[in-house]
Amino acid sequence: MGKKLRQQRRGKGSIAYRKLPHTFDVNVSYPTGKGYDKFAEVIGIFNHTGHNAPIMKLLYEDLTKGTMLAPEGIKIGDKMHVGATPVYLLGSALKLKDIPEGVPIYNIEGRPGDGGKYAKSAGESAYISSKAGGIASVVLPSKQLINLSEECMAQIGVVAGGGITEQPLVKAGKSFYIMKPRNRIWPRNRGVKMSPVDHPFGGKQHHKGKSSMTSRNAPPGRKVGNIAARRVGRKKR
Repeated sequence: MGKKLRQQRRGKGSIAYRKLPHTFDVNVSYPTGKGYDKFAEVIGIFNHTGHNAPIMKLLYEDLTKGTMLAPEGIKIGDKMHVGATPVYLLGSALKLKDIPEGVPIYNIEGRPGDGGKYAKSAGESAYISSKAGGIASVVLPSKQLINLSEECMAQIGVVAGGGITEQPLVKAGKSFYIMKPRNRIWPRNRGVKMSPVDHPFGGKQHHKGKSSMTSRNAPPGRKVGNIAARRVGRKKR
């Protein structure tokens, strides 16, 4: 008897397909609160399984603690600022309206108060290309240009840990443990490499042997491939 398809097993929600509880237990968003405007000191820098960039532990001047993504070049004991007052220090969190054009920024909010959505991976940074009418045009690491409100927050600098994706993995086990805290099952076997009892595309020919077009109403064990696709292939120019 064959086993269920991967999407069926994931839908059931067994322990193999659940993320670890400590994967994203560190909050790297900006402090919330009306009129939040404080200096902070970096009291620690650590790595976390849910992020590929280092995280810095902060002690604010009101003796509260917090965490943020660490910029390249910061060290323990350095000072930074979080709030509406424009203080230009490495790692400081400012509103886009107070950041000059061309300055590297990261951890950029998509909407005011969402905590940061863009340029958060190790070694990434963006910059403001222009401002007009309360809108800031930001160039992301992918060279995409997006328009954001000038009330959105961002940190000054480049995310630390650049080059982490360039080092060789050397062995398969390291790749496995990189994927594990991110709730990704690795390695993934292709359906054409499986037995016929395990996948509709399985068999010793190692090719599908049938159309990959699948009905929207197909039963769960057959619903693989191009599901109710309107079209497939490349568009004609």
